[in-house]
Amino acid sequence: MTVLLYVLGVLVFVVAILVSIGLHELGHMIPAKAFGGKVTQYFIGFGPTVWSRQIGETEYGVKAVPLGGYVKIVGMLPPAAEDLVDSVEVDADGNTVQRVRKSNTGLFTQLISNARSAEWELIGPEDSERLFYRMKPWKKIVVMAAGPSVNIVIAFLLFWGIYGTYGNAAESQAVPVVSEVNRCVLPADQAGRACRDGDQEAPAYAAGLRPADRVVSFNDTQIDSWDQLRGLIRDNADREARIVVERGGERVPLEPVDTIIDERPVSADSTETEAVGFMGFLPDLVAPTGGPLYTLEQMGDLTVQTVQALGTLPVKVYQVGEAVVGVRERAQDSPVSIVGGGRIAGETASSDAINVQEKVVGLVGLIAGFNFFIGVFNFVPLLPLDGGHIASALWEAARRRLARLRRRPDPGYVDAAKLLPVAYVVAGLFLVMGVVLILGDLVAPISIA
Repeated sequence: MTVLLYVLGVLVFVVAILVSIGLHELGHMIPAKAFGGKVTQYFIGFGPTVWSRQIGETEYGVKAVPLGGYVKIVGMLPPAAEDLVDSVEVDADGNTVQRVRKSNTGLFTQLISNARSAEWELIGPEDSERLFYRMKPWKKIVVMAAGPSVNIVIAFLLFWGIYGTYGNAAESQAVPVVSEVNRCVLPADQAGRACRDGDQEAPAYAAGLRPADRVVSFNDTQIDSWDQLRGLIRDNADREARIVVERGGERVPLEPVDTIIDERPVSADSTETEAVGFMGFLPDLVAPTGGPLYTLEQMGDLTVQTVQALGTLPVKVYQVGEAVVGVRERAQDSPVSIVGGGRIAGETASSDAINVQEKVVGLVGLIAGFNFFIGVFNFVPLLPLDGGHIASALWEAARRRLARLRRRPDPGYVDAAKLLPVAYVVAGLFLVMGVVLILGDLVAPISIA
């Protein structure tokens, strides 16, 4: 059963990510076609084609490596001005065809020239008004921003579903409701072990506290929060404690007991201890719930955290590489690939320590987190990411606007091809980081245990 649940968790995660990728690419394709652009391919995955079908002018399909997807929008790269000299030819049918010259020299120049040639081999005379580079800048921005925006919308809907029902576990707060009662008093460094003969009975157990009891008063002081109750208990030292709880809708006074003095941590995240009053029970944790506005607020905070994480991503990936070769232990907060995400999903689904509701919430949250990261990451203003194309369109609009204000000639379209060397370098770095993360997830995986 555990193996089946693990496989099920992995499958749910992988299918959800593939669906998200497909919707991301639809986000590009639908507005591109709506604006009159020509889309020749829509594929999920990379590498060899597993299945495809031609519908109209677009080929839809699935490729073997499920690590992304793409749509082919015709005319992404404009012809260079120098390439247009003597580049108008007449084919055998008498049609005028624009060709790109291939006589450029130099490594990067040749790469750019080859990219233009490959681009224009797909373009016929009938496509002259359907080329992406000839769209108005705002249309280019819509086409390129729609893809990652779809991922962010998916993340919003999933987070909203979690926050509106289960609540935000990351913001859970303790309340004066009993979740667990200790039978005996254990040293702070032995918490979790079973009680033994000779261990001192915990005052909470002696008083008759039960799970689900809500403490309404302590020594005649009305209780409004866990922090208040915790402070009163710690300040009570070894004096008498009179507690009233709400149980089954009724107020029940418990047997008076003396709290004891014990060494306890100064705070939840501190190893320093102090001698304080102690009873021996744990409070319940309540996750705050919220609607769309609360979700947007939380995603705003998450955006800041994600941008900060992107700034340290190269360092984090390098540290994962060190974990792969055994130089260091892999940090629990290190980035993961889709392989690592699948492992986490499988462990979550098969864990005996997590109830069904928490498993569902964990898987949904994992899928939402991946979608949110994919969306924000793709807005980074570097080619070949969507943000790079958005930045090019914004620059085109800005310089055209500036030219009009200064009454100068239209500077024309931004030539994204000139940035291809940068795009190749960035793509190479992303490829290396992806391989390192996949190896890390296989050799030194992160575990939820």
